[in-house]
Amino acid sequence: MDGPFPLVPPAPTASPALLSALARLRLEGAIFLRGEYTESWAIRSGGRTIADLVHPGAERVIMFHVVAAGLCWVQVDGDDERHWAAAGQVIVVPYGHPHTMGGVADAVPVGSDTLVDEPPWTTMPVLRVGDGGARTDIVCGYLSSDDPLFEPTLGALPPLFVVRPPPGVATGWVQSSIAYALEATADGVTTDSLVATRLPELLLTEMLRLHLATAPATDRGWAAGLHDPVLAPAMALIHTVPERHWTVADLAAEVAVSRSVLDERFRGVLGRSPIRYLTEWRMHIAEELLATSDASVVTVAHRVGYDSEEAFSRAFKRATGLAPAHWRGQRSGAPPGTAPGR
Repeated sequence: MDGPFPLVPPAPTASPALLSALARLRLEGAIFLRGEYTESWAIRSGGRTIADLVHPGAERVIMFHVVAAGLCWVQVDGDDERHWAAAGQVIVVPYGHPHTMGGVADAVPVGSDTLVDEPPWTTMPVLRVGDGGARTDIVCGYLSSDDPLFEPTLGALPPLFVVRPPPGVATGWVQSSIAYALEATADGVTTDSLVATRLPELLLTEMLRLHLATAPATDRGWAAGLHDPVLAPAMALIHTVPERHWTVADLAAEVAVSRSVLDERFRGVLGRSPIRYLTEWRMHIAEELLATSDASVVTVAHRVGYDSEEAFSRAFKRATGLAPAHWRGQRSGAPPGTAPGR
């Protein structure tokens, strides 16, 4: 072990497009807490109530629940199906939808927001509810992200899914991470521990990798594109070389199909043309560079395939509603004129 956390194991059969997307995944504001639930119990979470509590002002809140011990079910509002998860498995609610969790016996749900004080927390919160029967331990993570992977209209992920790591290295890594998280979030441990920030990010990224690499094939959406023999290589090229002056003809030649076939696949599976997808990905990378580096606007423009700052600024404003410098200033909380890199 080189650092405070177990090394993340490689995912099974991850596509280049998936790897390139996850490599740029930007997660923020990680919060960890624990739940100690005893039969019979049920708890409601998600929605704006929880989002406003843990990440005020965040557009999207991603939630995941790692079952450390016991057994529970989870159900998203509006869905009739209950999904069961056992120890070592991870429940992911990528869009933060309202949902209910519970144990084996029936119980009246309690709102999770009623069980903790408002942040900031000096120690890791522990949610306790139930009637004193068999216990289920759950480690919960809350993060925010403006990554397109978590844009509901893109349809990259289902509203809720349970990740069951395959036997071997992945399972061992999850189990050791759970043990570390439980120890690091024990009563009395302060929230300035690294586990409060980095471990939730690592766990969620690995769960997404496992899910997307092994999810059943679908007909539409981002996940379907990752497994499509035409789209996957085209998406990988866009993700890894966004600065190239791509045309539909260039992309089609690289993946050995006609322009019409490529255009049809993009529109049919992803709901957008190849050039629109390229532009959206470029804007995603531009946002990442503006938010995480001191690169000038003109440097960012060149890195995402624009010859001039003016052309890039027009495209960026169409996508976000703000000029690059103003967007950066808003993100940093500094006046636009003092934002780094113009």
